Amino acid sequence: MSGKPIIFLKDDFRQTTGVSRETLENLSIYVDMLSRWQPRMNLVGSRTLKDVWCRHILDSAQILPYIDRQNTKVLDLGTGAGFPGLVLSIMGVTGLILMESNKKKCIFLEEIIRHTSCDARVYNGRIENYPELKSAQCIVARALAPLEKLLYLGSPLLAEGGRCLFIKGENFEQELTASKKRWNMDVEVYFSNVNPMLGGGNLPKELLPGVLLEIRNLSLRE
Repeated sequence: MSGKPIIFLKDDFRQTTGVSRETLENLSIYVDMLSRWQPRMNLVGSRTLKDVWCRHILDSAQILPYIDRQNTKVLDLGTGAGFPGLVLSIMGVTGLILMESNKKKCIFLEEIIRHTSCDARVYNGRIENYPELKSAQCIVARALAPLEKLLYLGSPLLAEGGRCLFIKGENFEQELTASKKRWNMDVEVYFSNVNPMLGGGNLPKELLPGVLLEIRNLSLRE
């Protein structure tokens, strides 16, 4: 064993997820554009770009089974380079809104939408200023903020009966403990299906994805 990370490629992604050729082609367009725009905009961590199909695409795609793909308004808080929202949209989720305050990143997102014809819209502004309160059946986020802040940002936007799907890292237990002091919520923890694809622990610990948190019945404690 050399101990070098095993790189997960797009063919591995297709085999793992079973996506169609058209979907894989659109995700490939996304990855290619991400690589071309990265030197100018620093869209993702440079160390993660070499394993983009696992670290970003598959990591985002793991949310898909927990979302109603149609007739559901999904908000992606602080989407950045489009993770997880753009991946979910390209894979068939409709009515998805990418929320991003950085204008340059929004231009990048719009270009991906144009080139892949996915059903997503970009909201260029602060999450706190989004006007459509209590309108989202599902809120997603990845690598944006500690859980307690995500709950404060997402709660005003979540429709009755809605839920949050947040990808969190290795400190998720501490974040959950801190958040439960101020919030009532029902939580399901799904351990990431991405870790087994990373070559049996060859990647540095800080690059390993953690868990997916599904949060329902969210309310502030009295």
